[in-house]
Amino acid sequence: MAVPRLATNDLARVAVFAALTAVLGLPGAVNLFGAVPVTAQSLGVMLAGAILGPWLGALSISVLLVLVALGMPLLAGGRGGMGVFVGPSAGYLLGWILGAMVVGLLVRALGRRTWASVLVAMVLGGIVAVYAVGIPVQSAVTRLPLSATLLQSLVFLPGDLLKAALATAVTMRLARAYPRAFRTTVPAGAGRQSGHPE
Repeated sequence: MAVPRLATNDLARVAVFAALTAVLGLPGAVNLFGAVPVTAQSLGVMLAGAILGPWLGALSISVLLVLVALGMPLLAGGRGGMGVFVGPSAGYLLGWILGAMVVGLLVRALGRRTWASVLVAMVLGGIVAVYAVGIPVQSAVTRLPLSATLLQSLVFLPGDLLKAALATAVTMRLARAYPRAFRTTVPAGAGRQSGHPE
Protein backbone atom coordinates (compact mmCIF):
# COMPACT_ATOMS: atom_id res chain seq x y z
CA MET A 1 0.00 0.00 0.00
CA ALA A 2 1.41 3.35 -1.05
CA VAL A 3 1.98 5.98 1.61
CA PRO A 4 0.05 9.14 0.65
CA ARG A 5 2.23 12.13 -0.11
CA LEU A 6 1.51 15.40 1.64
CA ALA A 7 0.92 18.52 -0.39
CA THR A 8 3.36 21.39 0.13
CA ASN A 9 0.71 23.52 1.83
CA ASP A 10 -0.07 20.66 4.23
CA LEU A 11 3.61 20.37 5.17
CA ALA A 12 3.69 24.11 5.77
CA ARG A 13 0.62 23.93 8.01
CA VAL A 14 2.12 21.04 9.97
CA ALA A 15 5.30 23.10 10.51
CA VAL A 16 3.29 26.18 11.55
CA PHE A 17 1.38 24.29 14.23
CA ALA A 18 4.51 22.55 15.49
CA ALA A 19 6.08 26.00 15.83
CA LEU A 20 2.93 27.47 17.43
CA THR A 21 2.89 24.73 20.06
CA ALA A 22 6.58 25.35 20.76
CA VAL A 23 6.00 29.12 21.07
CA LEU A 24 3.19 28.53 23.58
CA GLY A 25 5.88 27.10 25.86
CA LEU A 26 7.83 30.37 25.96
CA PRO A 27 5.99 31.77 29.00
CA GLY A 28 7.44 28.84 30.94
CA ALA A 29 5.82 26.29 33.20
CA VAL A 30 4.53 25.99 36.72
CA ASN A 31 5.52 22.77 38.48
CA LEU A 32 2.84 21.27 40.66
CA PHE A 33 3.87 18.59 43.16
CA GLY A 34 7.37 18.85 41.70
CA ALA A 35 6.50 16.47 38.87
CA VAL A 36 4.44 17.51 35.85
CA PRO A 37 4.82 21.07 34.55
CA VAL A 38 1.67 23.03 33.68
CA THR A 39 2.10 24.85 30.36
CA ALA A 40 0.07 26.55 27.64
CA GLN A 41 1.34 24.05 25.07
CA SER A 42 -1.69 21.78 25.31
CA LEU A 43 -3.64 24.69 23.80
CA GLY A 44 -1.54 24.22 20.67
CA VAL A 45 -2.35 20.50 20.71
CA MET A 46 -6.10 21.22 20.74
CA LEU A 47 -5.85 23.81 17.97
CA ALA A 48 -3.68 21.55 15.81
CA GLY A 49 -6.27 18.78 15.97
CA ALA A 50 -9.25 21.06 15.42
CA ILE A 51 -7.80 23.01 12.50
CA LEU A 52 -5.51 20.52 10.77
CA GLY A 53 -7.65 17.44 11.35
CA PRO A 54 -6.68 14.18 13.06
CA TRP A 55 -3.75 13.06 10.92
CA LEU A 56 -2.04 16.36 10.18
CA GLY A 57 -2.72 17.52 13.74
CA ALA A 58 -1.08 14.41 15.17
CA LEU A 59 1.77 14.77 12.68
CA SER A 60 2.45 18.36 13.75
CA ILE A 61 2.72 17.32 17.41
CA SER A 62 4.89 14.33 16.42
CA VAL A 63 7.25 16.67 14.55
CA LEU A 64 7.54 18.85 17.65
CA LEU A 65 8.29 15.85 19.87
CA VAL A 66 10.90 14.46 17.46
CA LEU A 67 12.69 17.83 17.56
CA VAL A 68 12.49 17.76 21.36
CA ALA A 69 13.93 14.24 21.40
CA LEU A 70 16.80 15.46 19.22
CA GLY A 71 17.67 17.95 21.94
CA MET A 72 15.93 21.14 20.86
CA PRO A 73 14.66 23.05 23.94
CA LEU A 74 11.11 23.47 22.65
CA LEU A 75 9.17 22.46 25.73
CA ALA A 76 8.19 24.99 28.37
CA GLY A 77 11.12 26.02 30.50
CA GLY A 78 13.56 25.29 27.67
CA ARG A 79 13.39 21.53 28.19
CA GLY A 80 14.48 19.12 25.52
CA GLY A 81 16.36 15.88 24.95
CA MET A 82 15.47 12.25 25.54
CA GLY A 83 15.33 12.77 29.31
CA VAL A 84 11.87 14.34 29.12
CA PHE A 85 10.54 11.08 27.69
CA VAL A 86 11.50 9.06 30.76
CA GLY A 87 10.23 11.52 33.39
CA PRO A 88 6.80 11.91 35.01
CA SER A 89 5.50 14.08 32.14
CA ALA A 90 6.45 11.57 29.41
CA GLY A 91 2.95 10.14 29.15
CA TYR A 92 1.40 13.57 28.80
CA LEU A 93 3.78 14.41 25.95
CA LEU A 94 2.90 11.19 24.11
CA GLY A 95 -0.75 11.81 25.00
CA TRP A 96 -0.56 15.06 23.03
CA ILE A 97 -0.39 13.01 19.81
CA LEU A 98 -3.51 11.03 20.74
CA GLY A 99 -5.18 14.23 21.97
CA ALA A 100 -4.66 16.06 18.67
CA MET A 101 -5.97 13.03 16.78
CA VAL A 102 -9.11 12.68 18.94
CA VAL A 103 -9.88 16.42 18.76
CA GLY A 104 -9.47 16.30 14.99
CA LEU A 105 -11.68 13.24 14.59
CA LEU A 106 -14.44 14.68 16.77
CA VAL A 107 -14.41 18.16 15.23
CA ARG A 108 -14.46 16.67 11.71
CA ALA A 109 -17.32 14.34 12.71
CA LEU A 110 -19.57 17.21 13.77
CA GLY A 111 -22.38 17.76 11.31
CA ARG A 112 -22.82 21.35 12.40
CA ARG A 113 -20.24 23.02 14.60
CA THR A 114 -21.61 24.68 17.69
CA TRP A 115 -19.73 26.13 20.64
CA ALA A 116 -20.95 23.28 22.84
CA SER A 117 -20.02 20.48 20.44
CA VAL A 118 -16.55 21.90 19.73
CA LEU A 119 -15.96 22.39 23.47
CA VAL A 120 -16.89 18.73 24.08
CA ALA A 121 -14.39 17.71 21.37
CA MET A 122 -11.69 19.82 23.02
CA VAL A 123 -12.39 18.33 26.44
CA LEU A 124 -12.54 14.71 25.25
CA GLY A 125 -9.45 14.99 23.05
CA GLY A 126 -7.37 17.70 24.67
CA ILE A 127 -7.97 16.63 28.26
CA VAL A 128 -9.47 13.14 28.64
CA ALA A 129 -7.33 11.48 25.94
CA VAL A 130 -4.15 13.18 27.17
CA TYR A 131 -4.86 12.26 30.79
CA ALA A 132 -5.63 8.66 29.75
CA VAL A 133 -2.02 8.30 28.63
CA GLY A 134 -0.36 10.73 31.02
CA ILE A 135 -1.76 9.59 34.35
CA PRO A 136 -0.81 5.88 34.10
CA VAL A 137 2.72 6.77 32.93
CA GLN A 138 3.13 9.33 35.71
CA SER A 139 1.91 6.72 38.20
CA ALA A 140 4.44 4.19 36.92
CA VAL A 141 7.35 6.65 36.94
CA THR A 142 6.60 8.14 40.37
CA ARG A 143 5.49 4.77 41.80
CA LEU A 144 2.41 6.37 43.28
CA PRO A 145 -0.86 4.44 43.17
CA LEU A 146 -2.97 5.21 40.12
CA SER A 147 -5.78 6.56 42.31
CA ALA A 148 -3.43 8.98 44.09
CA THR A 149 -1.94 10.12 40.77
CA LEU A 150 -5.43 10.68 39.36
CA LEU A 151 -6.36 12.72 42.41
CA GLN A 152 -3.19 14.83 42.07
CA SER A 153 -3.92 15.39 38.40
CA LEU A 154 -7.28 17.00 39.16
CA VAL A 155 -5.38 20.15 40.10
CA PHE A 156 -4.59 20.58 36.38
CA LEU A 157 -8.26 20.39 35.40
CA PRO A 158 -9.34 24.05 35.86
CA GLY A 159 -6.46 25.32 33.73
CA ASP A 160 -7.04 22.66 31.08
CA LEU A 161 -10.75 23.51 30.93
CA LEU A 162 -9.81 27.16 30.44
CA LYS A 163 -7.50 26.17 27.56
CA ALA A 164 -10.27 24.04 26.05
CA ALA A 165 -12.64 27.03 26.18
CA LEU A 166 -10.02 29.28 24.58
CA ALA A 167 -9.30 26.72 21.86
CA THR A 168 -13.04 26.48 21.20
CA ALA A 169 -13.34 30.26 20.86
CA VAL A 170 -10.41 30.42 18.44
CA THR A 171 -11.73 27.49 16.40
CA MET A 172 -15.25 28.89 16.10
CA ARG A 173 -14.02 32.36 15.17
CA LEU A 174 -11.61 30.97 12.60
CA ALA A 175 -14.27 28.67 11.13
CA ARG A 176 -16.46 31.69 10.46
CA ALA A 177 -13.78 34.15 9.38
CA TYR A 178 -11.55 31.82 7.35
CA PRO A 179 -13.14 28.41 6.68
CA ARG A 180 -10.37 27.51 4.20
CA ALA A 181 -8.08 27.03 7.20
CA PHE A 182 -9.93 23.76 7.85
CA ARG A 183 -9.48 22.39 4.33
CA THR A 184 -7.74 19.03 4.17
CA THR A 185 -6.04 17.51 1.17
CA VAL A 186 -7.32 14.15 0.00
CA PRO A 187 -4.44 11.75 -0.80
CA ALA A 188 -3.79 11.07 -4.47
CA GLY A 189 -6.25 8.57 -5.92
CA ALA A 190 -8.80 9.18 -3.19
CA GLY A 191 -10.75 11.86 -5.01
CA ARG A 192 -10.90 15.61 -5.08
CA GLN A 193 -9.68 18.28 -2.70
CA SER A 194 -12.22 19.27 -0.10
CA GLY A 195 -12.82 23.00 0.03
CA HIS A 196 -15.40 23.15 2.79
CA PRO A 197 -14.75 23.11 6.52
CA GLU A 198 -14.92 19.50 7.66
